[in-house]
Amino acid sequence: MDMAAAKRKGAGAQAGGKGAGVKGAPKEMNRLVASNRRARHDYEIIDTVECGMVLQGSEVKSLREGRIALQDSYARIDDGEMWLFGVHVPPYAQANGFGAHDPNRRRKLLLHRRQIDEWMGKSKQNSLTMVPLKIYFKDGRAKVELALAKGRRQYDKRHAIAARDAGRDAAREARAATKNRS
Repeated sequence: MDMAAAKRKGAGAQAGGKGAGVKGAPKEMNRLVASNRRARHDYEIIDTVECGMVLQGSEVKSLREGRIALQDSYARIDDGEMWLFGVHVPPYAQANGFGAHDPNRRRKLLLHRRQIDEWMGKSKQNSLTMVPLKIYFKDGRAKVELALAKGRRQYDKRHAIAARDAGRDAAREARAATKNRS
């Protein structure tokens, strides 16, 4: 291949032409698959981190269809590796036999060693829980936003709801006051 042909080939891939991305699939930048809204209600979020997931092919296809359940899921550190438990990814409809996966299997999370060690120390020291907040695709790869959280008691939940409602009421009245002034 001569130099001019190499430049043309490289320019096509960079400009989003034929060589960019997966064949026949639109390039998805950041697409939310599922969020765990219950976790934000049940836990006080202390710290969050983005981590990758080790998935099988049929699991990725199920995630792209948006089929996942995050209720009652949590992460745990075993033997220096972080694992995600309780996530239900239903089998992909077209994957049967060899390509199928176990819907409730534990999934390995990808983090740097120092991050795992830091979170292990924090969770053991303060008796904190690691819960997934959301699962999304970033540059074509499945990511999990994991939170280090402390469980809320019932009265804490009521207090958080009351504070949120009070904030909404104050914002609503402020908007009404500025609207009436003009």
